[in-house]
Amino acid sequence: MSVLIVSKNNFDAIKNSEKPVLLDFYADWCAPCRMMSPVVDEIAEENPQYLVGKINVEKEPELAQSFGVLSIPTLAVMKSGKILSKSAGAQPKKQVLAMLEG
Repeated sequence: MSVLIVSKNNFDAIKNSEKPVLLDFYADWCAPCRMMSPVVDEIAEENPQYLVGKINVEKEPELAQSFGVLSIPTLAVMKSGKILSKSAGAQPKKQVLAMLEG
């Protein structure tokens, strides 16, 4: 499954997903975000049991604010509309998968 581009227009459908959801808050100019992008893409491709989305904080500041994003990249894991975990900064793939597995 490919990565979804998340906006306030499609966020409600994503947040209420039965699958665990990984959200990657990023900006195009952010070097650590660019490092995380292929990791997030790989997780989406290799793990169809998860829903993976990216949120550009410059285009969707309301979503970033609602998640309390203070620095990027920030990764958040949700299930049934609830935030289960959140981390800021670049993470190794193994650590991101551990967040998703709970």
